[in-house]
Amino acid sequence: MTTTIYIPCDSTAQALGAEAVAASFASTIAQRQLDVTLVRNGSRGLFWLEPMIEVATPAGRVAYGPVAAEDVASLLDANVLAGEAHPLCLGKVDEIPYLQRQQRISLKRVGVTDPLSVADYLAHGGTRGLRRALTLTPLEIVKEVTDSGLRGRGGAAFPTGIKWNTVLHAAGEQKYIVCNADEGDSGTFSDRMQMEGDPFGLIEGMAIAGVAVGATQGYIYVRSEYPHAIATLNAAVERATAEGWLGGDLLGSGKSFYLQVRKAAGAYVCGEETALLESLEGRRGIVRAKPPLPALSGLFGQPTVINNVITLGSVPDILANGAAAYQAFGCGRSRGTLPFQLAGNIKYGGLVEVPFGLTLRELLYDFGGGSLSGRPLRAVQVGGPLGAYVPESQFDTVLDYEAFAAVGAVLGHGGIVAFDDTVDMMKQARYAMAFCAIESCGKCTPCRIGSTRGVEVIDRLAAGNPGQTALLRELCDTMQHGSLCAMGSMTPYPVLSALNHFPEDFGRRPL
Repeated sequence: MTTTIYIPCDSTAQALGAEAVAASFASTIAQRQLDVTLVRNGSRGLFWLEPMIEVATPAGRVAYGPVAAEDVASLLDANVLAGEAHPLCLGKVDEIPYLQRQQRISLKRVGVTDPLSVADYLAHGGTRGLRRALTLTPLEIVKEVTDSGLRGRGGAAFPTGIKWNTVLHAAGEQKYIVCNADEGDSGTFSDRMQMEGDPFGLIEGMAIAGVAVGATQGYIYVRSEYPHAIATLNAAVERATAEGWLGGDLLGSGKSFYLQVRKAAGAYVCGEETALLESLEGRRGIVRAKPPLPALSGLFGQPTVINNVITLGSVPDILANGAAAYQAFGCGRSRGTLPFQLAGNIKYGGLVEVPFGLTLRELLYDFGGGSLSGRPLRAVQVGGPLGAYVPESQFDTVLDYEAFAAVGAVLGHGGIVAFDDTVDMMKQARYAMAFCAIESCGKCTPCRIGSTRGVEVIDRLAAGNPGQTALLRELCDTMQHGSLCAMGSMTPYPVLSALNHFPEDFGRRPL
């Protein structure tokens, strides 16, 4: 009987030695003439245990990790092909507490399947959403997405159904679906995990969006730092086209949707939707003034849906199981799940997909295990480099868009970077201003000049000029209300949160 061993091909696992582990298994299995099939799956997101291999047994998958190439012989000697004990044994995958407590929807296949296996995708519910969508009218599809309560997972949290409805009713010779996969926020990796571990899920979501609004062409705009994701997506697009999930006759329906992958050039500001459109059109990535909104005049001046990876990856499940099933998860106006990404000074860094409603403290301690250093956590930046620093006194804030807005913070893309009590918050505030100065597209004065002046003001504070605090606040107010896009308007979030919650750090000392 053939035994299947799963070895992750995810970028994080590869960075930690997964390729050497796979090569060692392949050579050792050949030498011993064992009846084993090696499958490269995505990562489950337990990054402190990568490379984590899984062995398919009659009782279920059994995990071992972190595995190094030199462990392979001892693993096979211990008869792990039957799921037997070994010092690296983690038990049944489904019983690992970190995974048991999650509720995965958009990333439910990541780490479970071979990302490029059509058979695997179909066996785990693939194309059910698209097949149902093809039996509905465009209005019915948009209503389903609207009723689900799905909001943009890229950071803005704009209701997806409203955006789709606008494009559906907009006049245009050609409509487009654009996936924003320029995942540039620090501490974020859920988009990459979806693209590398379940590319067909994203493709299906984009095809459903195309059918819903009448778009026949789509683009996935991927950051250049994701070569593995780009390669996986290109291979998946080719296979999906061969299967009829893309192309001129979607599953025999007579409807068309074509898809191409486009590589970005490394500019953080191109994560902003209008700068992304400029880049897609072959120009320098500079923010456009609004109006007009991209939904009315977007790519090449035509009506365009722009959603991020996790938003589109959530759509197939909504269409397959109905809006009510998705709406049942979450709290308040934040429905469904969000893949949170734990990074920084955290003991158990990785991916946690749960419904909205947990507290930040539960995420940091029940999943993250507290700080890696063992020291108290002092601050957590939520929502990327432009997100606010949340102090320990606010760790009991519910993970919900409105709850975070109420304390002057944002959930953003779900990236969480933890800091222990050794962090210097004035340095963190200075970093935010310096980051904006480097990454600004330069189109508007508040962002371009304000960020540079911000660094100078903080340097004067560090030099012993406490009177600069009022000037820093005034500068943040100008940037927040005068910038064209979130690059400039959100840079004050980390600066002001550091100033408000950690005023004791803003004193004289060298930076």
